[in-house]
Amino acid sequence: MPAPERIPAGRLSAVEPAAAPAAVPAPADRPATAAQEPVAGRMDAFLADGELTVRGQIREASNAVLYCTVERDGRTASCVYKPVAGERPLWDFPDGTLAQREVAAYEVSRATGWDLIPATVLRDGPYGTGMVQEWIEAPGGADDGEGDGAGEGDAEVPELLALIEDAEPGPGWKAVGYADIGEGRTALLVHADHPWLRRLAVLDAVINNGDRKGGHLLSGAGGRLFAIDHGVTFNAEDKLRTLLWGWAGEPLTEEAVEVLRGLREALADGAPLAARLAELITGAEIAALRERVAELLRTGRHPEPSGQWPAIPWPPV
Repeated sequence: MPAPERIPAGRLSAVEPAAAPAAVPAPADRPATAAQEPVAGRMDAFLADGELTVRGQIREASNAVLYCTVERDGRTASCVYKPVAGERPLWDFPDGTLAQREVAAYEVSRATGWDLIPATVLRDGPYGTGMVQEWIEAPGGADDGEGDGAGEGDAEVPELLALIEDAEPGPGWKAVGYADIGEGRTALLVHADHPWLRRLAVLDAVINNGDRKGGHLLSGAGGRLFAIDHGVTFNAEDKLRTLLWGWAGEPLTEEAVEVLRGLREALADGAPLAARLAELITGAEIAALRERVAELLRTGRHPEPSGQWPAIPWPPV
């Protein structure tokens, strides 16, 4: 599922040596206070209960994607609305389920405490039930709404992906593989060796993300990073397809292991997260989710490509 609607400019550099990636504030670098949870909760409620108005259509998207505003109590925020009625059928996913999967990915992201995905809810709208997600304004852009509690001010937007002519990645980068750049030339695709991306690689392995492209990585206010477009997730079969293979086979961080242990408890029968996911995905998919978490804890390592499914999405951005 290509995502040209929000491909960040400058994220994939020209073929040249990649400079060391800039430091970026990561979620764990912010104080983990009890005040953070109400911020996310308030944004959820705002998106779910506010008056939704369609302002335009993002025509390059493969499914119906509408740019909207949501208003409540005199406050307005921008958002994305993807109605279920606008979803194109996929051969390997049940029809009309992509919006629920986006919400399920957000719920799991919140459960990790990493908050990698913008606030996302399932609600009724002008074109029926659909996914509504907080719009992440690029640094330097206008801020129409509540924001996400990430702080004010702009920070340097990092290079997260690059194409280089070298055979090996430089310091601060991880190799993904070679890419055809035309005229019989190839270049090495690399991604930043950054803790935010590493957290995202773990989350993608957990939710079985079948479409992690470079265009799904967004920079928000204060240099904070977000991931979007999670409609092809939670399949009961192995579908992991991503650009973030740089840590494949490497040991998980201690932080990731602790997060996975917390997820294992949160996914137990009767736990609130498990109950919420049961409203969004199938029982077989929840069982497979639990198995993926258990396997990551058993191996203690980032997964490697299975060889049974294309490892890298196309197009990669």
